[in-house]
Amino acid sequence: MTTNDRYLARARRVGIRPFTAADRDEFTARARESADLHHPWLAPPVTGPAYDGYLHRLQEPLREGFLICELTGGGIAGYLTINNIVHGAFRSGAIGYGAFAHAAGRGLMSEGLRLVLRHAFGTMGLHRLEANVQPANHPSIGLVRRAGFRLEGYSPDFLFLDGAWRDHERWAITAEMVPQDPV
Repeated sequence: MTTNDRYLARARRVGIRPFTAADRDEFTARARESADLHHPWLAPPVTGPAYDGYLHRLQEPLREGFLICELTGGGIAGYLTINNIVHGAFRSGAIGYGAFAHAAGRGLMSEGLRLVLRHAFGTMGLHRLEANVQPANHPSIGLVRRAGFRLEGYSPDFLFLDGAWRDHERWAITAEMVPQDPV
C-alpha cells in the first residue's frame, strides 16, 4: 500500500478500507435500497444519525470496520466488522457483514472477506475469527464456507434480531486455515 492508496488491501475487483464520515450518504442509501435483502438477518444504519452512531461505535478499541469497495468506480459493495476483539492469549473476534443489493451474488463479498481475513490475521495479529449465522441464511453460510470457515456448533436463542431471539450456527476460522494463494 502506498501513502496515496486509500485501501488497506486490494484484490482483483475490490479493496477494503475503513469507514469514514464521508461515506454516510452512500452507505445509508445502499442500506435503504437493500432492506429486502437484509431483512430479517441484519439492520445496517439507514439514516445519517444512525450511521454517525455506528461510525462512533466502530472507533471503540474492541471493534474494526471495513468497507468493501469496487475498484472500478470505488462504490461501496458491502461491509464487514470485527467485534468483541480480544487480544492476549485469545487473539480473537466475531465478524458481522452485509452485501448491498446491487453487489449481491457477484462474488465481491467473497473477495472482500478474504482480504479482511488476511488483514485480521496479519496486521491486526488475530488468530481466530467467528461468524454466527442464522441457519436459514444460506447466502451467508455459503460466504463463510467458501472462505474456509468450519462449522463448530449451534447456539439456540443466540442474538435478539427482528424482535425475537434467533438461533445461530457458529462458524470459525483460524490463521492457519487461510490459504496463502493470491486473493
